[in-house]
Amino acid sequence: MVQLTTPPTPAAPAEPTVGRSGKVHGTRYKWGILWIGIFAQAAFSATFQGIPTSGSILQTAYELTTGQLGFVLAAVTAGIFVTDVFWGILSDRIGERVVLITGLSGTTIALALVTVFLVPSGGAVPSYVALAVVLFFAGALGGCVNGASGRAVMGWFPPAKRGFAISLRVAAVPAGGAIGAAVLPPLALGAGFRWVFAFLTVFCLLATLAVVIWLDEPPLARTKDAGSTAPSPLKRWDIWRVAITAFLLDLPQFLVLTFGSVFLHTVKGMSIGSIAVLLVAVQILGAVSRVWGGRWTDRQGGRYRRTLVTAYSWVIAVAYTGIALFESSPTWVVAGLLILAGFLSCGWHGVHYAEIATMAGAERSGTALGLENTMVFAGAFATPLLIPLLLDVSGWPVVMLVIGAAPAVLSALLMPRELPRSAGAA
Repeated sequence: MVQLTTPPTPAAPAEPTVGRSGKVHGTRYKWGILWIGIFAQAAFSATFQGIPTSGSILQTAYELTTGQLGFVLAAVTAGIFVTDVFWGILSDRIGERVVLITGLSGTTIALALVTVFLVPSGGAVPSYVALAVVLFFAGALGGCVNGASGRAVMGWFPPAKRGFAISLRVAAVPAGGAIGAAVLPPLALGAGFRWVFAFLTVFCLLATLAVVIWLDEPPLARTKDAGSTAPSPLKRWDIWRVAITAFLLDLPQFLVLTFGSVFLHTVKGMSIGSIAVLLVAVQILGAVSRVWGGRWTDRQGGRYRRTLVTAYSWVIAVAYTGIALFESSPTWVVAGLLILAGFLSCGWHGVHYAEIATMAGAERSGTALGLENTMVFAGAFATPLLIPLLLDVSGWPVVMLVIGAAPAVLSALLMPRELPRSAGAA
């Protein structure tokens, strides 16, 4: 007697293996895309976060006042702030590949121009205004990395792994900042700023080549032809609330990254070498925190992302309040509080980006991430401009309270309450 059996139904593939180019990719390809996004983000982060770690050296080399230093340090982030949401919308409409190649190529050219024409040489000091203008364009073009690489990651990874993947990609921001903090100050002191900007130029050039050679877009629909009736992320108040908390939390983050070195050097008398080590530690711990948060919340089915950001906000507020109250305490106490405030204010991004991208949906994640980064870099732009103004009329304790503690408290209060999610959702 012949026993008849029903053949098993093949399982549907859990993740895309065919890119928009039509090429078939193995299941590991998504990790290659993630590494391209990490590399591109780190290259750009080494620029906008690395340059401020050399703030006190930059101020001396370019003969800048405190206000002029703030103007230069704000230039890159101002460019990102102006263009980021448009890069995100473009990513949703025309795809990530064209956006990344265009923006990264432009950033590479802008940094090359600074390397050749806008560094102190032979006793001549370039115009700080010209330096700021070119750095503005470097930021305006490089901002493409934020939304476009995030959309690529959202498209290639399945929902249950997106929080972890986005957190890894976002962890490239402090990782790139750590590279900048480790490399740029010694280069500036030992070889001059021509080598600083040459290093950044080569870093961005390599990231551009990686995109050109290896990046294939995921088969996500583009919003220009998707026919979706879902509202744009820009028309949703819940998404705006989350994005606004990103602006608020970026004030305490960039307080550490832009003027943290100035505070520790001028007020606490720390050496440039010790400050560089401290800032590298902040960036590394921030990167670890981003990855841990994404992994942990994925294991909870995407729950507790908002709760985790709120908890970070309260601790950041307490740490900055401690710095303000105990400014005259031993250096190790103040430095310890600054490390705590710094790495937590660098560490919320992973779950925050994953949450806002998930709220918008993969097809519109470029726009949502563009809005997120617009808010992030609005904070990064405002911080180095506000700090000198506050220092002119008060002192560092007020700076720590107004730029550090108060925005963190407002973030904790504004973040929407956690929504219930089914297990396995992301």
